[in-house]
Amino acid sequence: MAFSFKGFLKQFIVPNFGKKIAFMLPAVLMMGVGVTILAEIGWGTDPASFMNLNIAHALNWGLGNTEILVYGLMLVFTFIFGSQMIGFGTLANMILIGYVVDLCRWMWKDTAFFQALSQGSFTFRIIVFIITLLFFVIVASIYINAQMGVAPYDAIPNILSGWMPKVPFFIVRIIFDLSAVVIGVIAGKLSGGIQGSIIGSIAMSLLLGPVITLVGKPLKIILKD
Repeated sequence: MAFSFKGFLKQFIVPNFGKKIAFMLPAVLMMGVGVTILAEIGWGTDPASFMNLNIAHALNWGLGNTEILVYGLMLVFTFIFGSQMIGFGTLANMILIGYVVDLCRWMWKDTAFFQALSQGSFTFRIIVFIITLLFFVIVASIYINAQMGVAPYDAIPNILSGWMPKVPFFIVRIIFDLSAVVIGVIAGKLSGGIQGSIIGSIAMSLLLGPVITLVGKPLKIILKD
């Protein structure tokens, strides 16, 4: 079927647009706050953030600029092979999260809370880590279930899965996430030190899927067309 630019633009204005963007946009901003806290604790983030944080460190860039570069390249692939997955949520994710992290790090860098995230007691850090981890996967699931488009990072495994119908999607997603972790490790090694925990990032990728499904059930009722 021939590509229709007019049809592509129409998919940005989804049914219940106001209600959905009211859920999606704050969720994206809160994901940035969550990534900031998880990154400072150093016990792991989601695989995409792990990869981007290490690439940013290798390039000596901020996370915002790095995500524009990385997701921009992924967006080209997504536009060619899965343009139907692109929407306002796609742009919000690839543009806002990294810059929210950069802003939070700049605003919080001299605060006691920020210092406690990396230097505080183990009890404090584990409590904050668990709360933030649950907070992050919940707001991430709200963002995804708002159905306003997905980040290029999330679109690519969906495209690859469509090319391999005999392979279960979760296998494709796990391999893709592990590939991101490997890229992050390589970038970290090249820059002299890995940013974050490899094990924590892998564990988080396994937690995200079930929570997305759990949160998606009531949210679909709220946002139904």
